[in-house]
Amino acid sequence: MTDKNNLSPVEKIKTNSNGLRGTLKESLLDNFTGAIREDDQTLIKFHGMYQQDDRDRREERVSKKLEWLYSYMIRLRLPGGFLTSEQWAGLHEIAENHSTGVIKITTRQTIQLHGILKSHVKPTIRDFNLQHLDSIAACGDVNRNVTCTSNPSESPLHQEIHELAGKISEMCLPKTKSYYDLWIDDELAIDRKTEEDPLYQDRYLPRKLKIGIAIPPNNDVDVFINDIALIAIIENNKIVGYNIAAGGGLGATHGNDATYARLASLLGFVDTEEKVLKAVYEIITVQRDFGNRSDRKLSRLKYTIDKLGIEGYRSEVEKRCGFTLEPAREFKFEQRKDRYGWVQNHEGKWFYTVFVEHGRILYTEGYPLKSGLLKIAETGKVNFRFTCNQNLILSDILERDKAEIENLLKEHGISKYTDEVSALRKNSVACVALNTCSLALAEGQRYLPVLVTKIEPVLEKYGLQNEDITIRMTGCPNGCGRSPNAEIGLVGTAYGKYNLHIGGDRLGMRLNTKFKENIGEEEILETLDELFGIYLEGRHSEETFGDFSYRYLQTIK
Repeated sequence: MTDKNNLSPVEKIKTNSNGLRGTLKESLLDNFTGAIREDDQTLIKFHGMYQQDDRDRREERVSKKLEWLYSYMIRLRLPGGFLTSEQWAGLHEIAENHSTGVIKITTRQTIQLHGILKSHVKPTIRDFNLQHLDSIAACGDVNRNVTCTSNPSESPLHQEIHELAGKISEMCLPKTKSYYDLWIDDELAIDRKTEEDPLYQDRYLPRKLKIGIAIPPNNDVDVFINDIALIAIIENNKIVGYNIAAGGGLGATHGNDATYARLASLLGFVDTEEKVLKAVYEIITVQRDFGNRSDRKLSRLKYTIDKLGIEGYRSEVEKRCGFTLEPAREFKFEQRKDRYGWVQNHEGKWFYTVFVEHGRILYTEGYPLKSGLLKIAETGKVNFRFTCNQNLILSDILERDKAEIENLLKEHGISKYTDEVSALRKNSVACVALNTCSLALAEGQRYLPVLVTKIEPVLEKYGLQNEDITIRMTGCPNGCGRSPNAEIGLVGTAYGKYNLHIGGDRLGMRLNTKFKENIGEEEILETLDELFGIYLEGRHSEETFGDFSYRYLQTIK
């Protein structure tokens, strides 16, 4: 356990925060700055927000002796990634009234809005509340948005999994009423007697915690990158239990060998939902009590497990659960991607997966994606589901309504765009990075589409344009775009420079390896050209690029 005399500054801010309230009310009333007080910048994360600034305009603002152009990102809590058509229409209006207008789908199956000025933060959250939406615990040192397999056509049991995601999310919510006190002006929230929190206490977790639930054979949630990974075990069309894994996390720090990406390790199997919930709860309490609170770079659950050892961590969890985890059951993943276009589920309902490049829903010349989705929402005949690959599923469409939705998809060019983009582009993921992320060293979502356009002819040169190669880019080594878990990973080191990683597998079961350091676009393209040529000549039958490049790395060591 962490020495109480050696706590990081963030730990002191949390415990002295009066239930995550801090001085946020006073910060919001300060009209002399677009920023909030320094300690409040930590606390606001627990309410689903980050303070950011427009890094493209920093130099200009400084030259005019103006403070940075501060704004706020707000992220919704959407376990399983679900909105009704009415909520989508409401979200559209909120984005127009309060943010940059861009609706951003994240890699954790939720939505975030950027560019919200301080004076608009409270109105934004109030408007979300009117849509029965909130941003509680979407950021901060707590359990984040719970993800699960997104497309109901994957299994008749999808609804059961989706409901479990909701139950876990509810169980892991902080008990403080500060969200309603600060943003909704709910007088009942001031009753502090209801705020005792046996899970988080007054110190919360040492760092963020992520939970994902997968239904084999599709690992579309990238389940092993989570702190807690649940894999549904299905026999005779019934869920007989869940494998539980723990310790995933992709963040690292350049130049700090003590930090690293890691996939979750299997702890065991439980055969009831009640045991799943108990095991998840106690895995979190062990992390609360044993996690590193001195060095935030070493505070994720993966480091706690590696410090205690798998057996030691499992033993502590079992002691707190009051039952023993059974040996993990066999399972098999066969793919890790979204099913684009139309699919039908066991109930006869239709689902259309829209390709949304890096999750950015906006107006662009010649492609009215955002207005098209609003028109579809206004029919009231669809639901909206989000995937961990930053895409959107128009879901639960009745047979009699399919033609109407199909016509709207065609009218706005959405189905045409989804059909025509390349396999590489469909399998690309990028984090936000510049211009808003304060941690970004290089571009992410603004640059990867440009780079993919330059890689596509190289693939065509070798006849590889239909290969489902995964490519992911992050503007820093924190892993938000899941670059360590791709066949081709690009990790920003400086503006225009990236580390190139290869050798990850296509199913999300093996991390990649750094191949070249700190290279620019020209060398990236030259290197990939060479690798694709070697792959074409030397691959085994049905061998993926990731498996081949992993094998290739072994030969050149």
